[in-house]
Amino acid sequence: MKLKTALMGAVAAVALAPQAIAERGADGHVNIIYWQAVSILNPYLSGGTKDIEAASMIIEPLGRYDNNGVLVPWLAAEVPTVENGGVAQDLTSITWRLKPGILWSDGTPLTSADVVFTWEYCTHPEGGCAQASKFDGVVSVEALDELTVKVTFAGPMPVPYGPFTGGQGPILQKAQFQTCLGAAAPTCTDANFGPVGTGPFVVTDFRPNDVIQMAANPNYRDPAKPRFATVTFKGGGDAAGAGRAVLETGEFDYAWNLQLAPPVLAGMVAAGRGKAISAFGTLVERIEINLTDPSPSLPEGERSTRKHPHPILSDLRVRKALSMAIDRETLVEIGYGQAGRPACTIVPSPPNFASTRTDCLAQDIAGANALLDEAGWVRGPDGVRGKDGRRLSLLYQTSTNAVRQDFQALIKQWWSEIGVETELKNINAGVFFGGDPGSPDTFQKFYADVEMYANNFDGTDPQAYLSAYRCGNEPRPETGWQGENINRYCDPAYDALLDELARTADFEERGRIARQLAEMLTVESYTILPLVDRGRVSAHANTLGGVVLNTWDSELWNVADWYRIK
Repeated sequence: MKLKTALMGAVAAVALAPQAIAERGADGHVNIIYWQAVSILNPYLSGGTKDIEAASMIIEPLGRYDNNGVLVPWLAAEVPTVENGGVAQDLTSITWRLKPGILWSDGTPLTSADVVFTWEYCTHPEGGCAQASKFDGVVSVEALDELTVKVTFAGPMPVPYGPFTGGQGPILQKAQFQTCLGAAAPTCTDANFGPVGTGPFVVTDFRPNDVIQMAANPNYRDPAKPRFATVTFKGGGDAAGAGRAVLETGEFDYAWNLQLAPPVLAGMVAAGRGKAISAFGTLVERIEINLTDPSPSLPEGERSTRKHPHPILSDLRVRKALSMAIDRETLVEIGYGQAGRPACTIVPSPPNFASTRTDCLAQDIAGANALLDEAGWVRGPDGVRGKDGRRLSLLYQTSTNAVRQDFQALIKQWWSEIGVETELKNINAGVFFGGDPGSPDTFQKFYADVEMYANNFDGTDPQAYLSAYRCGNEPRPETGWQGENINRYCDPAYDALLDELARTADFEERGRIARQLAEMLTVESYTILPLVDRGRVSAHANTLGGVVLNTWDSELWNVADWYRIK
């Protein structure tokens, strides 16, 4: 037994030797490219994945999800549970304890006051928070001591891990952001572009919608990390250019979200400079239906299904016909190949929460035409339908990307076969997903009839994600146009079912309720038309080690562990 123990100790020593001799910054420089350029480094003011992921290199949550979807402690000492006393027996509160000794990049200590402040920041009544659904059901957050925070819910919360977890829920430094509450939030440019963080890197220069320069955080809690001294985080261009920069020319080390047709990606990988990596999670390409009149000429704040319902898409039969006309198998074939699956739900995983409804999978042009006939939309001489003097004409927008433009062209053709006239618009991805309250072209403003993009959620439980569609969570001027309920969907029955989900502990029953909620949004109301369950596809250079693709959190979740293979 002693010999075995000694041998195990020797093996462990050998395994740890590289870490023991590693020095922070020893591997020099790393180049990252996100073809959707980053516009802000504050996830609470942007719902764009590219902004959330870039920020995750700098600011961090209490807990994050690993590559298997398991919640692991990050800034917290452990994940609270009923068993360890961190979650109350009646499930009405969760208490987090911070790891001692963690410093902000400016050398000051991280404390419970920063956690409390982050809640106050996101829930301020005069501001808007893109991640407000993370705090659904929270009534208070209080500091019990310097390192302990208690989150109290309005009632029992069997899954209490929404607040302060994942890339969408990082902790902000109170000292830096305390003058940025409410309406002042978007005006704090220095803080939003260069947050003080606890993560492995700090911002040294940021040009929005272009490039970020970072350096290793001198106060990062692991003295041997990060292995890279500096980072260039380039934005812009397109997915093809990003793929070539890693896989063919070697200019960059990591390229995110290679939304490319399979033959194009295969040709790049054949150059031999890097690897494409992929994994499925909860990312679903979808068409979002605008339930309100999208005219920007309406007074700001008056867009609602009650005051100004959409003149065409308020009719369920029209929304259903649009879905019926789409051939999702063809979209997968031309856009994603083995990295895609036809989808009828916005929650394709984990299996317990994934709907098994297949209503949308079979294209039915004849059925869609019959449904529009029934709804009173009559074809005119040019083949476009009309009703009460209005043409069945839609503006269909998305971000600029070759695969998305292919999808637009195909869907426009299918919709023409059912008498729908479609105008196509594509917007630079950095602008579309940027969250700038002054821009008319963000996905939140939604000044179009339908728009297409992909979305997903942190972790493996969809409660916070589905809570985004609660009445009142729509983007509007008083929220700085933040919020994920871009459709302006509002159904009291949906809200009541959300409340039921929040107080349900049984795993199987949670799955049933979550499936029902997702189906209310998709195959019942046709508010969202799911298209493709997309695998994450990114690429890294053969010389970049430590990369672990994560579909449950920020893709850059373990960037502190990356190193140069020599």
